[in-house]
Amino acid sequence: MRIVSLARYNPFTMKGLLEVSIPVSFFREDDKYIAYTPVLDLSTYGSTEEEAKRRFSEVVKIFFDQLDEKGTLHEVLTELGWRRVDRNWQPPKVKTEYESIKLPALV
Repeated sequence: MRIVSLARYNPFTMKGLLEVSIPVSFFREDDKYIAYTPVLDLSTYGSTEEEAKRRFSEVVKIFFDQLDEKGTLHEVLTELGWRRVDRNWQPPKVKTEYESIKLPALV
C-alpha cells in the first residue's frame, strides 16, 4: 500500500488548496493493475501500474468535482469516516494487517 498526496485547487472558483495523504493499494489482477483506496471507497484500473496511478488521480478529481457540484462534500466525507479538523478534512486511519485464515484444500 502506498500513501499518495491528494491536492485540489479550482482556479475558477479560487477555492483553497487541500493536500491530504491517503492510502492507495495497487495490485495486479489478471492483465490489469488495480488502484484502490478505502478512505474514499474508489478504485480504477489500467494496463500498467503507471496507467492505474494516472487514472486513479483522474477518478479522485472527478469524485471531488461531483461532490462539489452536488453540494454533498461534507455529507459524503463524513459517511466515509473523514473528520473535519479546523478548516481541513482528515481521512480515517487505515490499519492493514495480514490475517492467517484456513481454507479448504483445493485439489
